[in-house]
Amino acid sequence: MINPEQTRASSSKGWSPYLAGALVGVLAIVSVYLTTVYMGKSTYLGASTTFVRAAGLAVQVVDPSYVTQNVYYAKEKVVIDWQFLMVIGIFFGALLPSKMDGSFKLESLPPLWEKRFGSSVPKRAVFAFVGGIVAMIGARLADGCPSGHGLSGMMQLSVSSFVALAMFFGFGVIVANFMYRKAS
Repeated sequence: MINPEQTRASSSKGWSPYLAGALVGVLAIVSVYLTTVYMGKSTYLGASTTFVRAAGLAVQVVDPSYVTQNVYYAKEKVVIDWQFLMVIGIFFGALLPSKMDGSFKLESLPPLWEKRFGSSVPKRAVFAFVGGIVAMIGARLADGCPSGHGLSGMMQLSVSSFVALAMFFGFGVIVANFMYRKAS
């Protein structure tokens, strides 16, 4: 039987990807302009450094001397800056409209995962946590996350961003194929 709640949520059209892409492009240009004018240097869109700074803020609560003596945290200043607030805004900017149009759905397990790996929520949580760690290590090694390389790096026609983005997508396809291939 068809669930009317699912039908209503799945029929939600959402934003046009073309409009959303154009708005992200405008946001990128405005962010470069404003950071150049007000900070004296161009700062581009990205998110992975924000998570490093959040970790630094958490460590600072426990051991402030560790953060002040750490070479990495000296380079990646532990501050709440505009990018930190942008990441918080992304969360609420996705949550609020989805709640307003009824498309918000909290799933304990995505159906594709459940079909392939079973219904264990702890197993899914462990995989998600380990996957997040691997993704963050990769983002730090690449000196930026997919959004940083994909939006800001491509905007600058950076060769390293073309290579990084190709690697993100290529390995994403390989891992997804490995994880979700049909069992023989």
